Amino acid sequence: MTLSLLTPRTQANRYPVLEQAGKEACTDFLRRLVRTPSLSGQEASVARLVAEEMATVGLTDIRTDRIGNIIGRYGKPGGPVLLLNAHMDTVDVGDPDAWTHDPFGGDLIDGFVYGRGASDMKGSLAAMVHAVGLLARRGVELPGEVVLAAVVQEEPTEGMAMRVLVQEEDVRPDWVVLGEPTSLQLARGQRGRMEMWITIQGRSAHASAPEEGENALAGAARLIFGLELLNENLMADAILGKASLAVTGLTSVSGSRNAIPDRCDLIVDRRLTLGETAARALAEVESTMRRDGIRGRVEVGRYRSISYTGFETEGDEIYPAWLLPEDHPLLQQAAISLDRALGRRPSVGLWSFSTDGVYTMGEAGIPTIGFGPGDARLAHTADEHVRLAEVLRGADAYAALVIDLLNSLARRS
Repeated sequence: MTLSLLTPRTQANRYPVLEQAGKEACTDFLRRLVRTPSLSGQEASVARLVAEEMATVGLTDIRTDRIGNIIGRYGKPGGPVLLLNAHMDTVDVGDPDAWTHDPFGGDLIDGFVYGRGASDMKGSLAAMVHAVGLLARRGVELPGEVVLAAVVQEEPTEGMAMRVLVQEEDVRPDWVVLGEPTSLQLARGQRGRMEMWITIQGRSAHASAPEEGENALAGAARLIFGLELLNENLMADAILGKASLAVTGLTSVSGSRNAIPDRCDLIVDRRLTLGETAARALAEVESTMRRDGIRGRVEVGRYRSISYTGFETEGDEIYPAWLLPEDHPLLQQAAISLDRALGRRPSVGLWSFSTDGVYTMGEAGIPTIGFGPGDARLAHTADEHVRLAEVLRGADAYAALVIDLLNSLARRS
């Protein structure tokens, strides 16, 4: 059966939805995703699973790019391009004794699927794959193309895999939908972040005569207190809110346990609000160090990674803030489509964490929104889970978004 594209005004209640067999297939795929460990940099097994499922449901031109992203397509090449983004990697389990369900069991209990990545974000990945598969199965004619990108290494270096996809693989979307969990609401931005490495210099001496040395740990204590005071006075944005700073790591170096440490290293997580730059954030810390008489240096953290395909990347740990205007056509059309697909007007909010939008919107300027099943508060927690009904409704909603957003882009071109 071929469905013609209807305008959003006449499309209400006529979107394709998953039939029972489609719901069962999506559920099975989600559980298999959760049962397949996929730590960042170790996504090979889950990538094969995703590529196979894309082929099974009818996506075309399925390929693995150099960094290991899995890309599948459906629609008409040469028209507008909508990109659906979902990352395949997860954080580690943490303390296994904190889990009451097998983190790789994919258990379905009382309507919830349990396991690492269920909410962040294998639920969205399953919903996206089966949403596009639904369109393919129904023969829905699109005025452009939907590109589904299952990306790698988002957890440690968000935006990096998308940068490779756009800059090196020449995938150029007009609009992007990120599937990070939103409880089926809409997100339009987030604060950015950067990582700072601070080295504090001291002078070694025997611990029996501490006055003859300069304790780098004592300097670190003073600096941490100073940074806490700095945090209280950081810049704020009317929408994204206040910037923040937190010391998240501390190590010291000394000749022995009875020697005064002559070096101490701190790691700082700095959340950036709109209007801030990395240079400004560094200067604030440098000023605090000078004021407190602390010898040392501060610099931007660097990431270095090798993907499961052997592709090497490195760069500064700087991820800009981004915000899509409330009146942008992408956000407006998405709200209309979800109102009709879900039977309610979605709320529009922000993410508290960082996403691949730091590249798509923050650097590349590609209009980006977020929409996905799952509770963001469950991400990275023990007994992480996602409501299955939400995943299945999310699949129907993604299908509606693809139809209406590509139609909107076509009308604007």
